Amino acid sequence: MEETARGVHRHSYPDRDALAVALAAGIAAVLAGSVAEKGQATLAVSGGSTPRKLFDVLSRTAIEWDRVTVILVDERIVPADHERANQRLVRETLLRDRAAKAHFVAYETSLASPGANAEKSEEIFAGLSWPIDAVVLGMGTDGHTASFFPGGDRLADALDAEHNSRVLPMQAEGAGETRLTLTLPALLETKFLALHIEGAEKAAVFDTALSGSNASEIPVRAVLYQDRTPVHVFWAP
Repeated sequence: MEETARGVHRHSYPDRDALAVALAAGIAAVLAGSVAEKGQATLAVSGGSTPRKLFDVLSRTAIEWDRVTVILVDERIVPADHERANQRLVRETLLRDRAAKAHFVAYETSLASPGANAEKSEEIFAGLSWPIDAVVLGMGTDGHTASFFPGGDRLADALDAEHNSRVLPMQAEGAGETRLTLTLPALLETKFLALHIEGAEKAAVFDTALSGSNASEIPVRAVLYQDRTPVHVFWAP
């Protein structure tokens, strides 16, 4: 493990299979501890192609999944069965095998406006047990994480440490569909915060993110440059 910045710990692995096993073990330990302590646990995961191996390993990991609630860090405002819906990815790749017993709580995406979907999702998530026990973030080659996109119309609000919403809508040129996202304060309200990145290109983006502090330019910096929650970066080529 290498400490690359204050509170940022980088774990590098020789390949993506080894990363998936290690990260799944870390998540499982946190969830098991929370179940033992309070009888339940909450896991927030990201969509995209990067976590597929992780989800495969995690789905077969011995956890008391019937006591675990799974949510998404962010979601596209598309139908639940849409090919680009993050919840479809989670249902097909994580919520199977042993993890089929987990409880999944999805965003509301069927209402008429992004704001209405965000408000309803906020109500739904209010019923969860906070703080989230484990959060796994991804990162795009543009430096976005969750749906904190450069140029996003609600980016400043989403990154505001004092903002009182847990869910906001987000529109940005690089996002494609309009999104719903947990805000930075909601994501930092966790026991275990992981940033999962793979490949040389994303490693270069990560290094660039560490070299400056302007989060509007590279939003993942808002996660890296905060002193509330340590960040564990899991990387493999």
